[in-house]
This record gives sequence, structure tokens and C-alpha cells, in this order.
Amino acid sequence: MVRPPLYLRRLYPGVTWNFKCTEKVLYLTFDDGPIPEVTPQVLSILKSFEAEATFFCIGENVVKHPEIYKQVQEAGHRIGNHSYHHYNSWKVHYRDYIKDVEKAQKKINSDIFRPPYGKLTARTLFTLRKQYRIIMWDVISCDFDTKVPKEEVLENVLRYAENGSVIVFHDSLKASKNMLYALPLVLKHFSEKGYTFKKID
Repeated sequence: MVRPPLYLRRLYPGVTWNFKCTEKVLYLTFDDGPIPEVTPQVLSILKSFEAEATFFCIGENVVKHPEIYKQVQEAGHRIGNHSYHHYNSWKVHYRDYIKDVEKAQKKINSDIFRPPYGKLTARTLFTLRKQYRIIMWDVISCDFDTKVPKEEVLENVLRYAENGSVIVFHDSLKASKNMLYALPLVLKHFSEKGYTFKKID
């Protein structure tokens, strides 16, 4: 689902799917990094369009690649917690999931969180909402799906993004081919239409 349906959004009360606004603003987000082979390329593309973004980082990757993590920070982008091991909340015990998020928090120190796979149990949601603003999305590019052509990844964003949309890309090896094709074209298309790209604040 490129756009989460209304019934799905109602399952997660109190989370952010997008930002209601009349201004031409889009919020690009990147999940699962930092990755040395991918994240610096993303930073370069964003810089060329003077675009801000939010990076939801995996704690394990932050520990493995501190120099790339530092590049994201120094470029002025926002950092979000995306857990330490990328667990699926529906498949691991509640306590293990919370401990995993806390472990990532020690390295990332952010007040925003995005659950891997966009999945949370009711109990986990209730607990995490006390400490974090939970950020979902209203447009997902599907760049991570190797069966989706890169042109379709681009079209997913061009077709569905609107004022205040939170858009998901992935700075991962698996998604890199599709993402690196679509990202500069998305930036170009919407920049020409007068949009700006801001980090979540």
C-alpha cells in the first residue's frame, strides 16, 4: 500500500502520519541507515537541492558506521530512532522490543521514533508514546521491493505526495538502485513546482 488507508491509521491513535498544512512542504524520510555505500550519496543529492530530511537510523548501523552517522548530523538533518536490531513488534516479546528501542536510544538520543515495518502492538504503542513522537508516513515509495521497477517507485511518490506528506525512502543496500534513481527526480519535480523539503521538527 503506497498510501496507508484510513482504517489502518485508526489502529494507531496518537501517531503522526503527515502534517496538515497548506504550504508546499514535503518531509522526506530515510529508514535503516546509516550505510557507507548509500547514505553519503543520499546526503550529496539532498545537498544539491538544498533539501532537509529526517533519517530514522538503526542503532546497530550507527555503532558500525559512526563516521557516516556523524556526516548525517553535520549536514543538519534530523535523526530518529528506528530501533537497534529492526525487530518486528508483532513477532517479538514486548519487553525485548522495548529494550531494543532503549538500546538504540543510548546511541541515537532522539525524541522521534519510527517502528520497523510500521508495526506496533497496542501495548508497545502505549509505552513508546510516553517518550517519543511516533512518525509513520502517508506515502511509501516501495523502493525496498526489488520486484517493483524503479519507474514505479518514482511514480508512487509523484502521484501521491501532497502538501505536508511524510515520504519514506530507504538508505539501504537493498533499496539503493530504486531509491537513487527516484530521489533526485522527486526533488527536481517538486522543486520546480515550488515545494521545499524540511526535516521533521
